Amino acid sequence: MNLALIIIIIVAVILAITGGLVEGLQFLLWVALIVGVIALIAFLFRVLSGRNRA
Repeated sequence: MNLALIIIIIVAVILAITGGLVEGLQFLLWVALIVGVIALIAFLFRVLSGRNRA
């Protein structure tokens, strides 16, 4: 997995935890979900495109 994707996933998890603990900053939960979905789509795209080329 690409290093940038690992960093994005870690940031998404941290934002999800922070958003869950702090009610006043609920937008962080949404940001974490969006970043997590983008990271998942990017990872799946890399895996699927890598298998098609091989």
